Amino acid sequence: MEEKVLEMLKEIQPSFDFEVDVDFTEQGYLDSFDIITLIAELEDVFSVAISPIEILPENFNSVDNICTLVRKSKKKEL
Repeated sequence: MEEKVLEMLKEIQPSFDFEVDVDFTEQGYLDSFDIITLIAELEDVFSVAISPIEILPENFNSVDNICTLVRKSKKKEL
């Protein structure tokens, strides 16, 4: 899952290195439009529904946190 999320991030913002250990939202790697684009792609690719209450900057500040959000969203679907 991590590789696919990384691939999505690179498609959305090819000018940034998402493999470095930085806070993507705090450092300006992702803006609100990028996050909405990412959510749509995550929902489509991983067949999940991300709740609006989960759309918080801390859920999108690293590949690990994005993957955790997807996993939590999958569990809620069951």
